[in-house]
Amino acid sequence: MAGDVKNAAKTWQTMVDGNQALLLRKTGHDVHWWADRGREAGLKNDAELRDWMRDHHGITGYAQYAVSWEMFGYPEFMLRDADELLDGQYANHPQLWPIADAVLAWAAATDGVEIQLRKGYVSLHTRRRKFAQLTRSNNTTVDLTLRLAAPADDRLEAIKVRADDLFDRRIRLKTADDVDPYVLATLSRAVEQNS
Repeated sequence: MAGDVKNAAKTWQTMVDGNQALLLRKTGHDVHWWADRGREAGLKNDAELRDWMRDHHGITGYAQYAVSWEMFGYPEFMLRDADELLDGQYANHPQLWPIADAVLAWAAATDGVEIQLRKGYVSLHTRRRKFAQLTRSNNTTVDLTLRLAAPADDRLEAIKVRADDLFDRRIRLKTADDVDPYVLATLSRAVEQNS
């Protein structure tokens, strides 16, 4: 991954830090304090911890994850850095790397766009919310799915999604040349609509 993109990309650590900050804001105690209390209470697994935090302390949702991960371990993929996450997606598909690089270079150079790398995809966010996802869909194609109010056309497909899923537009990319002015303009529209 190019240096600018690597420096701009965020991993699961962003979520971990956010969940820990949420826990501290909600309770006034950090994740280590809560993990120590959970161990003292003899909690043996995630289900017991979640019930205990909810029923005895009124703590639910993302704040619970912070304590669970601290007590019972982080999923392996959450411990990978940006290069490792992207390598996992494209190492066996080198012909698709240039597609990802082109989209991520645009994202890194665009003000207000944040790159978040995950195990099986890359998501692009504004400060407000996620607006695009880049996923290697098969051995020959990378899909760019978008949260975008726009009519379908010969490149921007309307796709079937769950009723509550707003990412119902897709552009299929087969070569880096497909990341052309049309695609970059469509990404820019998605940024505007989701900022």
